[in-house]
Amino acid sequence: MMSKSSISENGILWFIKQGSGVLVFILIMVHMVVNHLVAETGLLSYTDVVHYFANPWIAFMESSFLIVVIIHALLGFRSVILDFNPSQSFMKVIDPILVIAAIIFSAYGIWLTVTVGSVAL
Repeated sequence: MMSKSSISENGILWFIKQGSGVLVFILIMVHMVVNHLVAETGLLSYTDVVHYFANPWIAFMESSFLIVVIIHALLGFRSVILDFNPSQSFMKVIDPILVIAAIIFSAYGIWLTVTVGSVAL
């Protein structure tokens, strides 16, 4: 006797999750080097951060890091939910919630990055 049908992660989402994991690793290494090894005191001051984010390439890199982390985290969270073998109707509710959360978190992070960077101008 079969229980409810099993929902699995499709190949595209799995590939995105794995690729974003690699990007998270690369971007966190860049982030750590710039923020903790290049800074003379080992930690950037508020003024240093403001000037750091005023550079459009840095703002782009940090925003990319944020978006990749959000994607990786929410796809990982979705995978954990799938481990509990939820119903299709439950996943039809959860999937849009995760997409909306990703959009809101990303928009807030980008807004904050642009705001901090514009203080130096």
